Amino acid sequence: QVQLVESGGGLVQPGGSLRLSCPASGSIFSINRMGWYRQAPGKQRELVADITPGGSTYYTDSVKGRFTISRDNAKNTVYLQMNSLKPEDTAVYYCNADLKASYGGRWQDYWGQGTQVTVSS
Repeated sequence: QVQLVESGGGLVQPGGSLRLSCPASGSIFSINRMGWYRQAPGKQRELVADITPGGSTYYTDSVKGRFTISRDNAKNTVYLQMNSLKPEDTAVYYCNADLKASYGGRWQDYWGQGTQVTVSS
């Protein structure tokens, strides 16, 4: 069984920083891309950033220059460093991983339970 557990969310003032972490644990054979999504109240879930095993990254336009995604392949962990936070960054942040649980298995998407990020003065 595979688990992804986010941590690092919380309440921060505008302009502040937070660092999210998400280790993947359990029966894992291989992990492809890992990413962070977010969902604000009344809005659809959106991709914030993702990263390949080799370190290639993607960022949605609204976070470019402020957020940095990284991963530690040895620890099966993905991070999201969020700087210069704005009220519009307020959302539940979810980590996601495309992985195989066994050698003969298929690639599947796994999700964490989410962590709340609130940016407010």
